Amino acid sequence: MLRELKTFIAVTRYGTFAAAGMHIGLTQSAVSAQIRNLEQALGIRLFDRTGRQAILNAAGQRALPMAREILETFSRMAVSDSVAEFRGELKIGAVATVQTGLLPRALLRLRQQAPLLEAKLVPGVSLNLLSQVDTGEVDLAILIRPPFELPKELSVQVIRREPFVLIVPADLEGDDPLQLLAEHPHVRYDRNSFGGRLVTRFLREQQIDVQVALELDELEAIVKMVECGLGVSLLPEAGLWLEHGAKVRIIPLGELTFYREIVLLQRYSQRTLPIQQLFARCLTQIDD
Repeated sequence: MLRELKTFIAVTRYGTFAAAGMHIGLTQSAVSAQIRNLEQALGIRLFDRTGRQAILNAAGQRALPMAREILETFSRMAVSDSVAEFRGELKIGAVATVQTGLLPRALLRLRQQAPLLEAKLVPGVSLNLLSQVDTGEVDLAILIRPPFELPKELSVQVIRREPFVLIVPADLEGDDPLQLLAEHPHVRYDRNSFGGRLVTRFLREQQIDVQVALELDELEAIVKMVECGLGVSLLPEAGLWLEHGAKVRIIPLGELTFYREIVLLQRYSQRTLPIQQLFARCLTQIDD
């Protein structure tokens, strides 16, 4: 019945039998047959069919967390007490700056201690990665801490705090960050991203109405735009631009400094699994 439970979870994730089938490699009729088998075994209907959509009814909503728990319990049965002997795949979600910053050395440590483990990197933005951890598409993710309360089913561990700074073209005079923000065009950190929302809050608190020259979500690209003289920018002091010696001036915010937090996110029920604990140690020990 495990395959039926996996298919059940896939349908809840993708919304239709057809979409679930595409993602798990089954035809729509095969998905329908498995859901029918599961419903017959349980003696209840799990979905209300509305057109092409499969919407969880009350019984389905009650069954979903138990289905996830059953699959998680089964997966733990296959985990060796010794991480060195662990065989399997670990799906790791990561935002762009983590892929070129924290992650490479952490993965090296992981490889040294669990050589039989196959790590799979899933790139993405924080909001999407949050959803993928919640639905079980990835085992864990390293992302920017959301500016809102998370479901109790998710576990958050802070890995790093990164201060925001103002960067300006190398030849731009002045050292007052608020004055520079008010007087010059702003290359804005995407306000839909978690980090960008922190910038929005800062500008609102300082009552600064910036003139937006461009808005994007890639830190290295933002730095390049500032280098070329397009404007100034508030962004976290993190990423490859620091290592590559960008041709910009970095102006600290002093007592106005705010931070973004890089966190390790995973399902609460999986945080004590040996391989998850090992990965967390690899992340937090890379600067030892």
